[in-house]
Amino acid sequence: MEKTSRPAVQGSTDLSAYNNEWYKPGPGWKRFLWFVVSPLVVYNHLPIPSPVRVAVLKLFGARIGRGTVIKPGVNIKYPWFLRVGQYVWIGENVWIDNLTEVVIGDHACLSQGAMLLTGNHNYRRRAFDLIVKSIHLENGVWIGAQAVVCPGITCHSHAMLAVGSVATRHLEAYGIYQGNPAVWIKKREIKE
Repeated sequence: MEKTSRPAVQGSTDLSAYNNEWYKPGPGWKRFLWFVVSPLVVYNHLPIPSPVRVAVLKLFGARIGRGTVIKPGVNIKYPWFLRVGQYVWIGENVWIDNLTEVVIGDHACLSQGAMLLTGNHNYRRRAFDLIVKSIHLENGVWIGAQAVVCPGITCHSHAMLAVGSVATRHLEAYGIYQGNPAVWIKKREIKE
């Protein structure tokens, strides 16, 4: 059996050259205070009422509409980059790794363990440069349990990302997406 060889690749990663000094997510004192307060009120599994979690997030600059429910164990990187509409459900162990803006529309649902990732690294660059891109979830979007939304993605109105799926491209309105990478499966029909 004949072996096929891969073409030689030039260059190599040099993490000692990594430099993200350009990235300024907020004053150091604010980040430090958030990293102290978050585990006490938001990122824990104590039976703290959702309105208390919402109030603390608002104190740190999050904009959150009425009727939003935030369950225990939610990890939010920087609340000042978070905008949440009305009557949103954020389930247990959701991770909103918002290095930049995350916008969640009205009546959206993030199920248990869902991840919204706004950061990545440029694997083509020797120094593995940081890349940040915002995420937008429009009204009625449902992100299933353990599903991942990648940087720069917009999930349009009432799109649905199935359990364990990974959104690497924009999701069309009322589309149901599944897999890794997620692909369109069928239209989401909502009955009265």
